[in-house]
Amino acid sequence: MKVLISVDMEGISGIVHPVETNPDRYDYERGRALMTAEANAVIAGVLEAEPTAEVLVADSHGTYRNLLPEELDRRAHLVRGKPRPLGMLGGLDEHTDAALFIGYHARAGAGPAVLAHTMSDSILDVRVAGRSLGEIGLNAAMAGHLGVPVVLLSGDDAACAELLDLVPSAGTVAVKQALGQAAAVALHPEEARDRLRRAAAEAMTRRALVPPLTLAGPLDVEVDLSGPYMVDLATLVPGVSRAEGARTISFTAADFAEAYRLVVLLVQLAGVKPG
Repeated sequence: MKVLISVDMEGISGIVHPVETNPDRYDYERGRALMTAEANAVIAGVLEAEPTAEVLVADSHGTYRNLLPEELDRRAHLVRGKPRPLGMLGGLDEHTDAALFIGYHARAGAGPAVLAHTMSDSILDVRVAGRSLGEIGLNAAMAGHLGVPVVLLSGDDAACAELLDLVPSAGTVAVKQALGQAAAVALHPEEARDRLRRAAAEAMTRRALVPPLTLAGPLDVEVDLSGPYMVDLATLVPGVSRAEGARTISFTAADFAEAYRLVVLLVQLAGVKPG
């Protein structure tokens, strides 16, 4: 049994503001501690149901260097740092039996939703075969391409609804109810951890009931970027062209793995400033 737990930060209970998720801001260390504690609760739940499972925890926020290694449950392996294959899904492969998305957030444009965005503030929308996908959908479909189901997601109520729209049989834990981009009604962190531990154990016992999210290729992809300079850079990538509108680029991918890699690359290019 091999399990991947991908942990983001914006969907952790109690976190509502960028000062809690940004390494350069004053409240980041508390955010890291909350993130690590929720990861540990999920590890405990997975191993409660599957005591011999190999558990990988992919640090999937920002720099991918947020989880506190010395505080993480020693029974798990930490996937840390970037760049790396599959980004937020680092460590995932076709031999993985289940994926769990913890601390995730809703896609750009969703709302009310806490700290909603899609990979970068430079990405306004990603549409695959005409369907708008955020990090939840993109990562779930990438896992599905490898035959791996996403059996559990935690975050605010908007994030939970986003996964259930794609995978209705998946488990979810809403650790906060969004009031806006930077406001929520949150569970006490200890209550959130208790619910996550129980939900992770249950998700593992019913994983066979959750199908992988599969999107068959070829796939037409459109990405809306926040500025024309980013579009200029993106069109330097072979196969990428400017679509209608100054901020939209498009390409056709042979399968979802190719689409995912190109979107991740475009996110990196979107961060380049004019020289």
